[in-house]
Amino acid sequence: MTTHVTLEDALSNVDLLEELPLPDQQPCIEPPPSSIMYQANFDTNFEDRNAFVTGIARYIEQATVHSSMVKCNEQPNRVEIYEKTVEVLEPEVTKLMKFMYFQRKAIERFCSEVKRLCHAERRKDFVSEAYLLTLGKFINMFAVLDELKNMKCSVKNDHSAYKRAAQFLRKMADPQSIQESQNLSMFLANHNRITQCLHQQLEVIPGYEELLADIVNICVDYYENKMYLTPSEKHMLLKVMGFGLYLMDGNVSNIYKLDAKKRINLSKIDKFFKQLQVVPLFGDMQIELARYIKTSAHYEENKSKWTCTQSSISPQYNICEQMVQIRDDHIRFISELARYSNSEVVTGSGLDSQKSDEEYRELFDLALRGLQLLSKWSAHVMEVYSWKLVHPTDKFCNKDCPGTAEEYERATRYNYTSEEKFAFVEVIAMIKGLQVLMGRMESVFNQAIRNTIYAALQDFAQVTLREPLRQAVRKKKNVLISVLQAIRKTICDWEGGREPPNDPCLRGEKDPKGGFDIKVPRRAVGPSSTQLYMVRTMLESLIADKSGSKKTLRSSLDGPIVLAIEDFHKQSFFFTHLLNISEALQQCCDLSQLWFREFFLELTMGRRIQFPIEMSMPWILTDHILETKEPSMMEYVLYPLDLYNDSAYYALTKFKKQFLYDEIEAEVNLCFDQFVYKLADQIFAYYKAMAGSVLLDKRFRAECKNYGVIIPYPPSNRYETLLKQRHVQLLGRSIDLNRLITQRISAAMYKSLDQAISRFESEDLTSIVELEWLLEINRLTHRLLCKHMTLDSFDAMFREANHNVSAPYGRITLHVFWELNFDFLPNYCYNGSTNRFVRTAIPFTQEPQRDKPANVQPYYLYGSKVSSLGCVLLLRRLVSKSKQKSVPQIRKVERCRDREAILHAGDVSEIKTDIISTLLEFLHPWWGQGIVVTKSHQHYDRCGRSISYPVGLKGKNASARVRCVHNKANIFLCDGIKMATFDPVFKK
Repeated sequence: MTTHVTLEDALSNVDLLEELPLPDQQPCIEPPPSSIMYQANFDTNFEDRNAFVTGIARYIEQATVHSSMVKCNEQPNRVEIYEKTVEVLEPEVTKLMKFMYFQRKAIERFCSEVKRLCHAERRKDFVSEAYLLTLGKFINMFAVLDELKNMKCSVKNDHSAYKRAAQFLRKMADPQSIQESQNLSMFLANHNRITQCLHQQLEVIPGYEELLADIVNICVDYYENKMYLTPSEKHMLLKVMGFGLYLMDGNVSNIYKLDAKKRINLSKIDKFFKQLQVVPLFGDMQIELARYIKTSAHYEENKSKWTCTQSSISPQYNICEQMVQIRDDHIRFISELARYSNSEVVTGSGLDSQKSDEEYRELFDLALRGLQLLSKWSAHVMEVYSWKLVHPTDKFCNKDCPGTAEEYERATRYNYTSEEKFAFVEVIAMIKGLQVLMGRMESVFNQAIRNTIYAALQDFAQVTLREPLRQAVRKKKNVLISVLQAIRKTICDWEGGREPPNDPCLRGEKDPKGGFDIKVPRRAVGPSSTQLYMVRTMLESLIADKSGSKKTLRSSLDGPIVLAIEDFHKQSFFFTHLLNISEALQQCCDLSQLWFREFFLELTMGRRIQFPIEMSMPWILTDHILETKEPSMMEYVLYPLDLYNDSAYYALTKFKKQFLYDEIEAEVNLCFDQFVYKLADQIFAYYKAMAGSVLLDKRFRAECKNYGVIIPYPPSNRYETLLKQRHVQLLGRSIDLNRLITQRISAAMYKSLDQAISRFESEDLTSIVELEWLLEINRLTHRLLCKHMTLDSFDAMFREANHNVSAPYGRITLHVFWELNFDFLPNYCYNGSTNRFVRTAIPFTQEPQRDKPANVQPYYLYGSKVSSLGCVLLLRRLVSKSKQKSVPQIRKVERCRDREAILHAGDVSEIKTDIISTLLEFLHPWWGQGIVVTKSHQHYDRCGRSISYPVGLKGKNASARVRCVHNKANIFLCDGIKMATFDPVFKK
């Protein structure tokens, strides 16, 4: 049956071809491009809170932000530029003034919240964990801001310069401006000013230590139970513990007395600080957690209670010991992920097919476990890096470290062993590789996460809470009823659009014998952030040990219900992260801080505006792979370069500073050029060494082995995967790595052929053996490389190197002709018994002047030093010490030179003239002694013996073909005879 297709349908089908993906089967050995990554933000930031207002919903988090400051350039100090100084620095000083007001306002707001929560009556009431964590984030912010202010010495210098210029120009004439400037100067000059002000204002609040103890305890509980997802959350919990203890220990309270009352657990905190001594603070700034303990008020008299403050070797810095567990976790998770990836992504059944709750739950757990693994590995990397920055090496610990090395250089370049660098690279590759795999399944995970969260919330609210609601109605627990009803009204999505009015639990009655059927729908819809926060907070109020009344709500619930609520509350902690899996995935894999070095630039006191790439961690790791040529790490070489993507993304989205991005981009341009240059040289050297090793005579290799000299084959490497990379993503650019490498290798091939011919030109005709060998090695190298890249034909390359593209003859032909004319013909005679041309004992010409060959890398000749040694030894056997030339060598000349080019080297008459003039010059001493011409045209030698000749002489200018009987290698001409043609005939 013929199918008729309209023109419009045909054109639409053709247009659809543009959307057809054409994968190039490129191996994936790089992370996802963050520059084109889309993240949907479903966080409502409580803007929809009015829709969920109930009697219990009074817990609202507050977020704070702060912006970084830019270091100002130093300015001259003369009158003409004072106005320019004020113009440049005034916006920055205004920022500093706003920063001072912000920290003052933040401290006042924090202390007001502490004062409100520490009221005698309020202390009996319930405070949610989320609110305590928000206060903990406040504390962490104060610690970070204070350290940033202490670090930036340039800020104080810039403010002093502005102040001098403004006073000179009388910009601050009114008393209020002078007082504000003085306050800012004191704020910047005093170290730990924010901490001191916070501590002073907290100590006047009665019972503040009780609230801080709650904050510290919730951080201890979350850290111990791994109730965190991103590395920043983990480190925030530790910093809040340390800074919270510092704030609690003072003139009013004593943390050691609180520990004795079991209010806090110092031994547990000491164990945490012992395991992890250094954590990232901000950027390349780190802090030793024990420093909070050492600076507390009552530390000296209780020093013996702390083990974290004692100097000891920390397991934190030894990433090599952790690699066994990391590899095992990686293999297990990748294997499990592959099962789902093959069925969900490859077959395309992920979004189309409806799965059961159990299947969705498995994918939900898989996504959560993957994020936790990525967070754990990223935290390991950042913690080791932080420990190394705090503990730089020196010339005594590392012999390779010079005594003049800079602080940052000792902390990065010389502070890692080869094993640690490889471990860093491997972990980074695992992180970025798993990020790619999970990113591919993001749509599948999103579907499963929303289905699972929806099912969990609806089942819990519509089914699990029915029994406690029935008991509360029956026992007339009005407060409990209001809370349970508020939870159900906030989150329930009833199948009929509203709650069933005939539900027996609403009346406190039992279900009928047949049961009361509640159909809970299934949808791929997640709750809003406000819904989730309010439901979790209200559930927490049900099981809290504190309540506004004398009797807690927890006592009104049965034991199984309490356990069910606690379990759901714990599981729902990760719902917020998983609902934004794209952002969570990016945060768990963020290693951007490995590049930032503002703190160490500040330590140089202006001597440096940027560090060289040899001190940059991304390039240190990349260069280490290239220098060691480790085969197992070669496929990971692109992963360290992705650290620049992380840093650039962080600079633009977090710092929002273009100049930081420009610095990263400049370093990337330099590093990538170096990367391509080194990688191309290595690939060319690898295939050249392989070709030289293949062509090396196996019998010679075996003979060397018998004498104890082993010529090994080059170890295999994994360059094929790198040569397949056609679109490497770096700072938003798509780079064809194969094309860049091809360009450099093509130039290396031309240079290799040029060096082979140059070596031939620098030697006599016996080096034709080496030339042919080098050409064969280059030919095989070209054939091996052409499997992975597109190169010009070998013949075209050879003609260009031989200068034989348009000229009728090349360098090899000219040198052969030169050697024949000026060395071979005058100085060699033929030995019929050995079938060789032997150099005469008495030279007839001066030694020809030849150019000395240039010193080049071994890979331009035989491939490697080992191959070069073997080839040189073999060539010495092929070419005798006496420089004798055999018939096979003459055949090599025939193979290497262009047969037609020799005819164009000169006219026949020119060749005849050159040969005759040369021979006459050498035979001049023999004139009249060796051969005499008589009138009868009979030839005699000086012994009177007759010499026959095939062609008679027909005059003085006639041509003659002379065959010498007694001396086969030398031709004698008679005096006065001029040769017209020369065709010597040799007899064996």
